[in-house]
Amino acid sequence: MGKDKNPRRVADNEAMAKLRMLRTSPQKLNLVAAMIRGKKVDKALTDLTFSNKRIAQDVKKCLQSAIANAENNHGLDVDELIVAEAWVGKNLVLKRGRPRARGRFGALRKPFSEITIKVRQLEEQA
Repeated sequence: MGKDKNPRRVADNEAMAKLRMLRTSPQKLNLVAAMIRGKKVDKALTDLTFSNKRIAQDVKKCLQSAIANAENNHGLDVDELIVAEAWVGKNLVLKRGRPRARGRFGALRKPFSEITIKVRQLEEQA
């Protein structure tokens, strides 16, 4: 009698993870996302570990979550995963300010962003 199960948002050989409310601008986060797109997951994890960008550690956590989802929820082989897609989106912007000279107000924008990482298992060439 209940409702039907929701269809999967990703293919059978894919898994996904999303991280929201990252305290950085989408433009800076996209630089890190571009660094891992299309790479094998072990190489991407190494690149994120040794990156000088502050936000790279949070992106690494999201990638590890996507790998764990692939292994535990979808039964995919971790050694054959690649980062198929990594895209960045805007989130809320805190609007703050600071007093400036002659009674003016200097606006400060503190943006948040979100990242979605999709990993895919490569089919073996037979």
